[in-house]
Amino acid sequence: MTCMDGIVGRRSVRPASWLPALAQVLNVDLDVLETAPDRPGKKTRTRQAPVAPYTVPSDDVEQVSEVLRRTFLQRGIAAAAVPAMHLHEDRRVIQALSVIGNDHLNGMVDSLGELIDHYAQTICALPPADVYDELLTVRSYASGILDHVGHTSPRTDLVLATGRLSHLLAVAACDMGEHAAARVWCSDAERRSREARHPELEAWAALTKAMIAWYQGQPRQSATLSAQGQHVAPRGTVVYAKLASQEMRAAAMAGDVDGMTRARRQASQAIAALPADAATTGALSIALSEDPPYTATSLLFVGRYREAVNATHRVIETVYQPEARQRGEHPSGYARSLLILGLAQAALGRLDESAAAGHAALSGSRPAWPTMVLADKLDKVLAQQFADAQQTAEYHARYLDAINTAAHHLQLPRAVEDRG
Repeated sequence: MTCMDGIVGRRSVRPASWLPALAQVLNVDLDVLETAPDRPGKKTRTRQAPVAPYTVPSDDVEQVSEVLRRTFLQRGIAAAAVPAMHLHEDRRVIQALSVIGNDHLNGMVDSLGELIDHYAQTICALPPADVYDELLTVRSYASGILDHVGHTSPRTDLVLATGRLSHLLAVAACDMGEHAAARVWCSDAERRSREARHPELEAWAALTKAMIAWYQGQPRQSATLSAQGQHVAPRGTVVYAKLASQEMRAAAMAGDVDGMTRARRQASQAIAALPADAATTGALSIALSEDPPYTATSLLFVGRYREAVNATHRVIETVYQPEARQRGEHPSGYARSLLILGLAQAALGRLDESAAAGHAALSGSRPAWPTMVLADKLDKVLAQQFADAQQTAEYHARYLDAINTAAHHLQLPRAVEDRG
C-alpha cells in the first residue's frame, strides 16, 4: 500500500479497464468520463483524504462502472453516437457497447436497456428513417449477443430486450410506410414476447398492426386485431387501454356506431384502472385527456363534427400544451390532431379554420406516413367542398411541398403519390 491509495487500509484499483478505450470510441476527453456524476442513491464518503486519479476502493468499482455506463448513454448518444450513426460505416454506439460489454454480460444488457428507454422516449420526435437505421444497428448487436450466449438457455432479460427493439423497429417502419418490414418486426416481437413470457410486448405488436390496418383503410381488420390484442394484454396496462381506444376508432371508421360506443366505454374503464405512474410520453405511453385517445377521430367518422371539434380542442389543450410543442415532444401526434381538427372544421363548412389547421399540421419537417394519410384526406375534402377557393389551392401547394420533403424518407400511399 502506498500514499497514492488515498484511503488507508483499503486496496485501490482502476475503476474500469475499458475507460480509455471508451473515451476513444466516443471521441471525448478521458476527464469527461472520469468525472461522471454519481447516480442517485450512491453513498457519500465521509473520509477527508483525497482520492488520486484512477484510484477507487475495490468494492466501489462496480458502482463506478454503472455511473460511467449511464454517462455514456446520456452524453455519448446525444453528443457523439447518434450523429455518427447517420454515417452508416461509423457505428459508435455498437463500438461503445462492445467496449462496455467486455466486463460482463450484465453490463451489455443494462446498456441495451438504457438505449431502449432512450428510443422509446424519443422515437416519436425523431425522423423515422433516421431512427430506424439507428435501431437496426442496435438490434443487430443484440442479436449477436444472443447468438454468443446461445439458445439452449437464453437469458429472459436479453430475449425481452431484443423483442423490445424489434417492436420499436416496427413502430419506426410503420411511420415510414414500410408495412411489410413493420409486420416482420411485429412477428419477431411477438415471438420474443412468448419466449420471455411477457405478454405485454405481444400486445404492443398487435397495436402496431392494428394501426397499420386503420391507416390503410381496413377498419374491420384493425378492429379485429385490436380485440385480439386485448385478449393478450394484461388489464390495468397502458397497451390494454390503447387497444380498446383503437378498436373504438376502427369501429367508427367502419360505421359501427354501437361497436364504437361499446369500445369507448371499455377504453374509459381501462384508463380509469391505470396506475398513477402510467407513462404519458414516448412510444409506450397514453395521452390522458377528458376523453380516451382517438375519441375526436371516432366522432368525426360517425358524423358528429361539432363534438369532434370540441374533443380535438380538448386534446390539443391538455396533451399538446405550448411547452410540449416547443420542446418537440409530440410532433407527429400533434400534427395528426390538427388534421382531424381540419377535417371536422371542413365538414362544418369552416374553410378558414380547416385550412389553417392543415397548414399548422404540415409545418414540421419530415412528416410521418400516418400524418400524410390524413393530410391527403384533408386535401381531397377541401378540393371537393371548396374547389375554387384560394385557401384550397394554398393548402394543396403546401401539401405537395410536404410530399416532396418526405418523398425520400417515406413509402407514401398510392393515393398520395398519384396526386403528386
